[in-house]
Amino acid sequence: MSIQFQSATLESGMTIIAETDPQAHSAAAGFFVKAGARDEATKIMGVSHFLEHMMFKGTEELSTEDINQGFDNLGASNNAYTSREMTCFYAHVIPENLTTATELLSKMMRPALRNSDFDTEKNVILEEIAMYQDNPFWVLYEESIARHYGSHGLAHRVLGTKESVSDLSRDEMAQYFNDRYAADKTVVALAGNLDFDKSVAQIDSLCKGWQTSVGNRDTATPNIKTSSFTLKDDKVNRGYLIGVAQAPASNDDQRYAAALLAQILGGVDNSRLHWALIETGIAEEAQAGYDGLDGTGDYFVYASGDPDKLDDIWEVIAKEIRSLKDSLTDDDLSGLRSKMATAAVLGSERPNDRMQRLGRLWTMTGTYLPLEDELKKIEAVTVEDLKAVAEAFPLDNCTLGKLIPADQ
Repeated sequence: MSIQFQSATLESGMTIIAETDPQAHSAAAGFFVKAGARDEATKIMGVSHFLEHMMFKGTEELSTEDINQGFDNLGASNNAYTSREMTCFYAHVIPENLTTATELLSKMMRPALRNSDFDTEKNVILEEIAMYQDNPFWVLYEESIARHYGSHGLAHRVLGTKESVSDLSRDEMAQYFNDRYAADKTVVALAGNLDFDKSVAQIDSLCKGWQTSVGNRDTATPNIKTSSFTLKDDKVNRGYLIGVAQAPASNDDQRYAAALLAQILGGVDNSRLHWALIETGIAEEAQAGYDGLDGTGDYFVYASGDPDKLDDIWEVIAKEIRSLKDSLTDDDLSGLRSKMATAAVLGSERPNDRMQRLGRLWTMTGTYLPLEDELKKIEAVTVEDLKAVAEAFPLDNCTLGKLIPADQ
C-alpha cells in the first residue's frame, strides 16, 4: 500500500500527523483541539460548542462571508463538530487546494470574538438547545449522563443548558479560549495526496504565535453512583428508557470487545434486543452502543414503546444482558468482524475518513495505529474476550432513566 504515516511536533507543542497517499485524488486537513464539554467549568457549560460556532463568525481580518466564500471557492467539503472530548474543524478538497484550505482553517481558529457576533450566536445556540428539548431520546440521554457522572466533567451537556449559555459572557469565552485552544492542545491531521514537509512548514508559519494551554484534563476514573429516575413530559405520548453503564476507555484494548459486545446486544439488525423486543412487538425501538472516552468509557442501552410496558421492556433488556455472557458464540463474532472490517476498509479509501480516524485516535491516545493493525485487533477478539469485558463492565450496573407522559 502506498499510504505512509508521518508526524512532526512543532516547538509550540502542536503535533502534525499525516497518512500520505500519492495515488489519492483528494486531500483532507483537520484541526483537532483537545477541549470538549468535560473540560469546561459547570458555570460555563456549553462554551466549547459555542466557540465552535464563533470560529465561523470571522477573525480580525476575515469576515464570516470571507470564510464561507473561501471554502466555497475551493469546492471544499468542510464543517466542524464538538463532543465531550474534543472539537474538530476540517476540510476535504482536491490536492491542489489543500494549502489554501489549511490556511483558511488555521486563520478561522483565531476568531475575533466580537461582542455583536457573540450576542447574535447566543440566540442561535439557545434555539438549538430548545430544538433538542423536543427530542425525547436526547432529553433522556443527557439527563442520564448528567446523573451518572454527577460532579465529574463528563456529566456536562455538549450544548450546555439554557441557563449556562444565557449567563455566559464574552469575556468568559475568551478566557476559556486562551486556556484551551492552544498549540499544545491541538493536533493537525492530514490525509491523501499531499507534501507533508511542505504542509509542516506552512502550518508552523501560520500557527507560530499560538499560545500554550493552561491546565490539564482530569482523566481520573469517575466515582460513579448508579441510580434510577423518571421524568414526565406533557410533550411525549410514548415511553422511553435509557441505561448508562461504565465501559473500557479509549486507550484500553478491551474497547474492541466492548464495541462488538454492544453490537451483539443492540445493533440495528440481528441483535439480541432486536429479536427480543422489536420482532416480538414489545418495543418500537431498541439499541445499544459503546463510547470509549479519555480515562473511562460508557455503554448505553435504549428502548421506546408503550409507556405502560416500560417495566416489561426493561425486564426483557435485563434478561438479555444477564444471559449475554453465557450465550456468546463464535457465530456472533464472525459476521460482526466482517461488518466492522468492511466499514473500516471502505473508510480508508476516502482521505477525509482516514484524516478523521487519525486525528481522533491521536488526540485521545497520543499514538498511531495503522488500519491494518486495527483490523488485526478486531479479528483477534475472541468469545472469551467478550465474556471478560462483560464480566468487568456489567451493562446492567447502570443509571436507569425513564421518560413518560405527564399524565402517567
